[in-house]
Amino acid sequence: MHSIPHLGEIFALSTALIWAFAVILFKKSGETAHPVALNLFKNVLAAVLLVPTIYLFNGMEAASTQPKDIWIMLLSGALGIGIADTLFFMSLNRLGAALSSIVDCLYSPMVIGLAMIWLGEVLSLWQIAGVLLIIMAVFEATHMKHADHVTRGRIWMGVLWGALAMASNAIGVVIVKPLLEVSSLLWVTEIRLIGGIATLLVILALNRNRVPILKSLLIQRGWGYLLGGSFTGAYLAMIVWLAGMKYTQASQASALNQTSNVFVFVFAWLFLKERMTAQRIIGIGLAIIGVYLVMFG
Repeated sequence: MHSIPHLGEIFALSTALIWAFAVILFKKSGETAHPVALNLFKNVLAAVLLVPTIYLFNGMEAASTQPKDIWIMLLSGALGIGIADTLFFMSLNRLGAALSSIVDCLYSPMVIGLAMIWLGEVLSLWQIAGVLLIIMAVFEATHMKHADHVTRGRIWMGVLWGALAMASNAIGVVIVKPLLEVSSLLWVTEIRLIGGIATLLVILALNRNRVPILKSLLIQRGWGYLLGGSFTGAYLAMIVWLAGMKYTQASQASALNQTSNVFVFVFAWLFLKERMTAQRIIGIGLAIIGVYLVMFG
């Protein structure tokens, strides 16, 4: 697979498309399932599905990693799946989708900054320009001019939770990046999921409303969206996302992942019949140019 040109970039861009479709399903399933319960369910489903996947590709041969590496993978999953996703849902509940997507723009620069400091990665000037264009595109496509119905305190708390979510996710990505280059992709994914699930179980155990939270999964009218979103968003997107991180620089992969914010609006227009404004079309155009520069700059 290494001989395929721009393999990592292809995986990273595919992740954006898959995740954008999953977001549409999560928006529908979120009407019935509590965010923490939804997060736990999607990760448990992905972890279960990965067992036969690992058997198919690896023959269930145990991961040949050092105990220290396994702890790093677990920590990466705890930060990037357990804590980051929980903080993201807290932010989403306070800001709504549009403002939350703007805060989500912090992911790319955080990963890029950490990758340069910890991994010694370097970007060309054209690639930096591409990263900036992608970030500009997300701002353009998700900008909300009127948020008068949301109090200033609620907005700032949402921004704080969102920024902490992106920071947790970025740290989780960067610390596991060196292990992706020498370890089985599927085993890393499984171990990270276990770390995330363990963290969510601790969060639930400390929550007084854990029973009502879990019971929200039993509402039948949301099961189709719940299963579809969990399969595409947690299982398929997770594997493709880590493959992008494995076969290209973390900074480039994160920039391409960021285009999911723009693709969400395209799919929302196609499947949810949401209005596509000229402002959002401009954002998509900027994102396409940015993607080209990151891939070929």
